[in-house]
Amino acid sequence: MADDRAVDYYEVLQVNSNAEQETIQRVFRLLAQRFHPDNKETGDDGRFREIQEAYSVLSDPEKRARFDINYEQHRRNRWRLVSTGAQAESNFEMEQMIRLTLLEALYTKRRMEPHSPSIYSTELETMLGRTREHLEFTIWYLAQRKYVMRDDQSRLMITAEGVDYLEQNYRGVLQRKRLQQGTEPS
Repeated sequence: MADDRAVDYYEVLQVNSNAEQETIQRVFRLLAQRFHPDNKETGDDGRFREIQEAYSVLSDPEKRARFDINYEQHRRNRWRLVSTGAQAESNFEMEQMIRLTLLEALYTKRRMEPHSPSIYSTELETMLGRTREHLEFTIWYLAQRKYVMRDDQSRLMITAEGVDYLEQNYRGVLQRKRLQQGTEPS
Protein backbone atom coordinates (compact mmCIF):
# COMPACT_ATOMS: atom_id res chain seq x y z
CA MET A 1 0.00 0.00 0.00
CA ALA A 2 2.74 2.38 -0.98
CA ASP A 3 0.46 4.78 -2.83
CA ASP A 4 -3.17 5.84 -3.11
CA ARG A 5 -3.78 3.41 -5.96
CA ALA A 6 -2.83 0.38 -3.83
CA VAL A 7 -5.56 -2.15 -3.24
CA ASP A 8 -7.32 -2.06 0.12
CA TYR A 9 -8.09 -5.75 0.69
CA TYR A 10 -10.50 -4.94 3.50
CA GLU A 11 -12.51 -2.78 1.13
CA VAL A 12 -12.38 -5.43 -1.60
CA LEU A 13 -13.93 -7.97 0.80
CA GLN A 14 -16.16 -5.29 2.34
CA VAL A 15 -15.05 -6.13 5.89
CA ASN A 16 -13.68 -4.11 8.79
CA SER A 17 -9.94 -4.25 9.42
CA ASN A 18 -10.77 -5.91 12.78
CA ALA A 19 -12.82 -8.68 11.14
CA GLU A 20 -12.25 -12.20 12.42
CA GLN A 21 -11.15 -15.04 10.15
CA GLU A 22 -14.61 -16.58 10.20
CA THR A 23 -16.17 -13.35 8.93
CA ILE A 24 -13.53 -12.95 6.24
CA GLN A 25 -14.12 -16.52 5.07
CA ARG A 26 -17.91 -16.13 5.04
CA VAL A 27 -17.81 -12.86 3.10
CA PHE A 28 -15.24 -14.28 0.69
CA ARG A 29 -17.47 -17.24 -0.13
CA LEU A 30 -20.44 -14.96 -0.71
CA LEU A 31 -18.51 -12.57 -2.97
CA ALA A 32 -16.68 -15.38 -4.80
CA GLN A 33 -19.98 -17.02 -5.61
CA ARG A 34 -21.46 -13.73 -6.81
CA PHE A 35 -18.53 -12.70 -9.02
CA HIS A 36 -17.28 -16.11 -10.20
CA PRO A 37 -16.84 -16.01 -14.00
CA ASP A 38 -19.19 -19.02 -14.33
CA ASN A 39 -22.05 -16.99 -12.81
CA LYS A 40 -23.90 -15.85 -15.92
CA GLU A 41 -25.80 -13.04 -14.18
CA THR A 42 -23.18 -11.34 -11.99
CA GLY A 43 -19.86 -12.95 -12.98
CA ASP A 44 -16.87 -10.62 -13.28
CA ASP A 45 -13.45 -12.19 -13.90
CA GLY A 46 -11.43 -9.14 -12.81
CA ARG A 47 -13.40 -8.59 -9.65
CA PHE A 48 -13.25 -12.33 -8.87
CA ARG A 49 -9.43 -12.32 -9.14
CA GLU A 50 -9.26 -9.24 -6.90
CA ILE A 51 -11.47 -10.99 -4.30
CA GLN A 52 -9.28 -14.11 -4.43
CA GLU A 53 -6.13 -12.04 -3.98
CA ALA A 54 -7.63 -10.19 -1.00
CA TYR A 55 -8.72 -13.45 0.59
CA SER A 56 -5.32 -15.09 0.09
CA VAL A 57 -3.69 -12.23 2.01
CA LEU A 58 -6.30 -11.70 4.74
CA SER A 59 -6.85 -15.40 5.45
CA ASP A 60 -3.13 -16.06 6.04
CA PRO A 61 -2.14 -14.66 9.48
CA GLU A 62 1.44 -13.94 8.42
CA LYS A 63 0.51 -12.19 5.16
CA ARG A 64 -2.27 -10.30 6.93
CA ALA A 65 0.13 -9.04 9.60
CA ARG A 66 2.49 -7.69 6.90
CA PHE A 67 -0.43 -6.14 5.05
CA ASP A 68 -1.78 -4.56 8.27
CA ILE A 69 1.53 -2.80 8.93
CA ASN A 70 1.40 -1.15 5.50
CA TYR A 71 -2.35 -0.59 5.81
CA GLU A 72 -1.97 1.32 9.09
CA GLN A 73 0.90 3.40 7.72
CA HIS A 74 -1.17 4.22 4.65
CA ARG A 75 -4.15 5.22 6.80
CA ARG A 76 -1.98 7.49 8.94
CA ASN A 77 -0.52 9.13 5.83
CA ARG A 78 -3.97 9.73 4.39
CA TRP A 79 -5.19 11.29 7.63
CA ARG A 80 -2.07 13.46 7.78
CA LEU A 81 -3.02 14.78 4.34
CA VAL A 82 -6.50 15.53 5.63
CA SER A 83 -5.32 17.36 8.73
CA THR A 84 -2.56 19.38 6.98
CA GLY A 85 -4.97 20.40 4.25
CA ALA A 86 -7.69 21.35 6.72
CA GLN A 87 -7.22 25.09 6.27
CA ALA A 88 -7.61 24.88 2.49
CA GLU A 89 -10.44 22.39 2.80
CA SER A 90 -12.46 24.70 5.02
CA ASN A 91 -13.05 26.87 1.99
CA PHE A 92 -16.79 26.71 1.38
CA GLU A 93 -16.50 27.50 -2.30
CA MET A 94 -14.09 24.60 -2.76
CA GLU A 95 -16.56 22.21 -1.12
CA GLN A 96 -19.38 23.49 -3.30
CA MET A 97 -17.27 22.93 -6.41
CA ILE A 98 -16.45 19.39 -5.30
CA ARG A 99 -20.16 18.69 -4.77
CA LEU A 100 -21.04 20.02 -8.18
CA THR A 101 -18.19 18.10 -9.82
CA LEU A 102 -19.26 14.87 -8.15
CA LEU A 103 -22.87 15.45 -9.19
CA GLU A 104 -21.73 16.29 -12.70
CA ALA A 105 -19.87 12.95 -12.93
CA LEU A 106 -22.97 11.08 -11.73
CA TYR A 107 -25.21 13.14 -14.04
CA THR A 108 -23.02 12.29 -17.03
CA LYS A 109 -22.96 8.61 -16.09
CA ARG A 110 -26.78 8.53 -15.85
CA ARG A 111 -27.19 10.31 -19.20
CA MET A 112 -24.60 8.17 -21.01
CA GLU A 113 -25.50 4.82 -19.44
CA PRO A 114 -29.11 5.00 -18.19
CA HIS A 115 -29.24 1.23 -17.55
CA SER A 116 -26.09 1.38 -15.39
CA PRO A 117 -26.15 4.88 -13.85
CA SER A 118 -24.07 4.27 -10.73
CA ILE A 119 -20.37 4.65 -9.87
CA TYR A 120 -18.29 3.10 -7.07
CA SER A 121 -16.88 5.58 -4.53
CA THR A 122 -13.38 4.41 -5.38
CA GLU A 123 -13.94 5.37 -9.03
CA LEU A 124 -15.12 8.80 -7.92
CA GLU A 125 -11.97 9.17 -5.80
CA THR A 126 -9.87 8.56 -8.89
CA MET A 127 -12.00 10.76 -11.14
CA LEU A 128 -12.00 13.68 -8.70
CA GLY A 129 -8.45 13.20 -7.44
CA ARG A 130 -9.71 13.21 -3.84
CA THR A 131 -9.15 10.70 -1.07
CA ARG A 132 -12.03 8.84 0.56
CA GLU A 133 -11.63 10.95 3.69
CA HIS A 134 -12.03 14.14 1.65
CA LEU A 135 -15.14 12.81 -0.09
CA GLU A 136 -16.92 11.40 2.97
CA PHE A 137 -18.38 14.75 3.99
CA THR A 138 -19.38 15.59 0.42
CA ILE A 139 -21.14 12.26 -0.11
CA TRP A 140 -22.79 12.46 3.32
CA TYR A 141 -24.16 15.91 2.56
CA LEU A 142 -25.42 14.97 -0.90
CA ALA A 143 -27.09 11.83 0.47
CA GLN A 144 -28.74 13.74 3.33
CA ARG A 145 -30.14 16.24 0.83
CA LYS A 146 -31.31 13.26 -1.29
CA TYR A 147 -29.22 14.43 -4.28
CA VAL A 148 -27.48 11.04 -4.45
CA MET A 149 -28.37 7.54 -3.35
CA ARG A 150 -26.65 4.18 -3.20
CA ASP A 151 -27.70 1.14 -5.19
CA ASP A 152 -27.68 -2.44 -3.87
CA GLN A 153 -23.91 -2.67 -4.50
CA SER A 154 -23.19 0.58 -2.59
CA ARG A 155 -22.47 2.50 -5.78
CA LEU A 156 -23.57 6.12 -5.96
CA MET A 157 -26.09 7.50 -8.42
CA ILE A 158 -27.70 10.89 -8.89
CA THR A 159 -31.39 11.36 -8.07
CA ALA A 160 -33.92 13.67 -9.76
CA GLU A 161 -33.39 16.13 -6.89
CA GLY A 162 -29.66 15.96 -7.60
CA VAL A 163 -30.21 16.73 -11.27
CA ASP A 164 -32.31 19.76 -10.34
CA TYR A 165 -29.71 20.97 -7.81
CA LEU A 166 -26.88 20.53 -10.32
CA GLU A 167 -28.69 22.34 -13.10
CA GLN A 168 -29.71 25.25 -10.84
CA ASN A 169 -26.29 25.68 -9.26
CA TYR A 170 -24.20 24.99 -12.32
CA ARG A 171 -25.58 28.09 -14.04
CA GLY A 172 -24.59 30.20 -11.04
CA VAL A 173 -21.05 28.82 -11.05
CA LEU A 174 -20.67 29.56 -14.76
CA GLN A 175 -21.91 33.14 -14.20
CA ARG A 176 -19.41 33.64 -11.35
CA LYS A 177 -16.57 32.31 -13.52
CA ARG A 178 -17.54 34.66 -16.36
CA LEU A 179 -17.71 37.63 -13.99
CA GLN A 180 -14.30 36.77 -12.51
CA GLN A 181 -12.77 36.44 -15.98
CA GLY A 182 -14.28 39.77 -16.99
CA THR A 183 -12.81 41.59 -13.94
CA GLU A 184 -9.32 40.08 -14.11
CA PRO A 185 -6.63 42.40 -15.49
CA SER A 186 -5.31 41.40 -18.91
